[in-house]
Amino acid sequence: MTEMRADQHLRLDEQLLLFMDQLEALEEKRQKLNSLIEEGWFSIAKTRYSMGNKQVSALQYASEMEPLVHVEASLLEGGTAEFKCERRKNKTEELKNNTVEDIGAKETGLRRRINTKQKGVKEEEEETDPQVKTTAESSTPEHREPLKWFGILVPQSLKQAQSAFKEVITLSAEIASLQSEILATRKEMQAQVKEKQEKTKTQPEIKEE
Repeated sequence: MTEMRADQHLRLDEQLLLFMDQLEALEEKRQKLNSLIEEGWFSIAKTRYSMGNKQVSALQYASEMEPLVHVEASLLEGGTAEFKCERRKNKTEELKNNTVEDIGAKETGLRRRINTKQKGVKEEEEETDPQVKTTAESSTPEHREPLKWFGILVPQSLKQAQSAFKEVITLSAEIASLQSEILATRKEMQAQVKEKQEKTKTQPEIKEE
C-alpha cells in the first residue's frame, strides 16, 4: 500500500514539473511573439514614413490574392491538437514556371528552323518571338509576391516587416500546439489529484492502541 502511494506521489510530481516547464516555455514564446509583432509594425511605420502613408496601405493590395501559408491541424493520441504551418507556392508561380519552360522549348525549335530558312523568314520569326513572350507573360496575373504590391524596389524596412510577420505565423502555430499540451497536462494532473483524494477518503484510519 505504501509503495502504491509513493508511486502515485511520484507520478503527480512528474506531471507538476512538466506543467511548470510547459508554462515557462509558453511565456518565452509569447514574449518573443509580442516582440516580433512590435518589430513588424515598427518596420511598417518606417516604410510609411519613407514612402508615404498612401503608398503603403490596403489600396495597394492585389485584386486576386492567394494564401502562401496554410495551417494544418491534427489531433494526437493524447487528445492534444498539433498545428503546423506549411508554405506553398501559389498557382500563378507554378503557371509561370510551366509557361517559361514551354517558351524555352519553342525558342529552341524556332532557332533550328532559322538555320534552314531564308533571311526574310528569319526576320518574321524574330518579330513574332517577342510577341509570344509578351502574351505568355500577360496570361499570368501580376503581383504574385506581396512585396511587389507596393512597388518593384521596396525599402529594406518593408522586407524586414514581412520577415517578422512570417515568423509570427509560425510561432503562433507553435504557441497554439503548446497551449493544447498544457491543457491536456493540467487535465491529467487534476485527475490524479482527484484519484488521490478519493483513495485517501476511502482508506480506513488506523487507531492507535
